[in-house]
Amino acid sequence: MRLAAVGDVHLTPGREGSVRAHLGDLGQRADVLLLAGDLTDWGLVEEAEIVAREFADLPVPVVAVLGNHDHEGDRPGAVADQLRAGGITVLEGEGAVVPIGQQRLGVAGVKGFGGGFPDACGSAFGEREMKVFMERSAHDAAALENALHSLDADRRVALTHYAPVPGTLRGENRELYPFLGAHLLAEAIDASTPSLAVHGHAHGGTENGATAGGVPVRNVARPVLGRPYAVYEVD
Repeated sequence: MRLAAVGDVHLTPGREGSVRAHLGDLGQRADVLLLAGDLTDWGLVEEAEIVAREFADLPVPVVAVLGNHDHEGDRPGAVADQLRAGGITVLEGEGAVVPIGQQRLGVAGVKGFGGGFPDACGSAFGEREMKVFMERSAHDAAALENALHSLDADRRVALTHYAPVPGTLRGENRELYPFLGAHLLAEAIDASTPSLAVHGHAHGGTENGATAGGVPVRNVARPVLGRPYAVYEVD
């Protein structure tokens, strides 16, 4: 199975065609395309319409999660609906199974949230605002784990926007790590051992990392990749 993946394309009026122009050979290179959030810049429906057109009628299925930018306009549901109208499968705490030849690829997707990593992470203690922050992180991690366990597929992949490990954040300011990802996502991934985990969000990070349990993690934010998308083999 060949998985193409990219995140953080930040499409907005004036950037129409900037992604589509680089997808001409996608069908020859990959079996599915994963979008790791921040597909819009301000979370506007008109931006989501541009995203839908950029990724419409491709020769491979397209599966996405939203990112924090896609929530900026406070209308994530409308953004997701617009993407779905364009044929993109949008996941939030859910799983989808994609037929690839005689095999089935399962994708579990959730935006995720911050919270930090061991020795530098928050906890649901103290002020209500802190509890809400960490409860959101725990909720999304649990949703990811449940979605992964629910998949009946030959291979499974975890798709998030926020990072599950600090390894793919190398290059970012360490003080930002708690806002770029959470170890709870990695724990959810290791509890269900998918073949690969893909995320975006960290523009200044590093492409390659792994969970403590050895699951490969890839940061596919477009500024990190330096190319239209990455392709990974999942065997």
